[in-house]
Amino acid sequence: MYYVNKEQIAVRLKAIPDIATALEALASSWQGTLLEGLAQERALHLAIETVTDVGSYLIDGFILRDASSYEDIVEIAGEAGAFPEAMQPMLIELVKLRKPLVQDYYSWPRAELHALTRDIPQQLRLFGESVQQYLERELPDESDLRKD
Repeated sequence: MYYVNKEQIAVRLKAIPDIATALEALASSWQGTLLEGLAQERALHLAIETVTDVGSYLIDGFILRDASSYEDIVEIAGEAGAFPEAMQPMLIELVKLRKPLVQDYYSWPRAELHALTRDIPQQLRLFGESVQQYLERELPDESDLRKD
């Protein structure tokens, strides 16, 4: 029997709509201001943390192989079928931003709109839906994460 922390996964999946909406709003009205730059950094960082946290909970809960990096978390969850294979390259590109955002933040080009700010919102939503479907497939007798 697996112990998958569905509650913590659900909390993180519920953050996706807000993160995606923020990224879309930034992309649609980008002026390159300091405030927009900082907001973009935070929204991308939240997207990264959401994907890697959910992936880590899946890895731990389903007793999958240990991850050695953030990219590995995405690869392992993808191999398990938690999201479509075609999504994996973009999610890996996303998590590769963690180091520049968290450790090299002083040199992040805040005035520039990052391409993922435009591209990742829909992928994040699909990621959330896919993880939900994966859990329903793998744990069919468990309650639906979308329920409050």
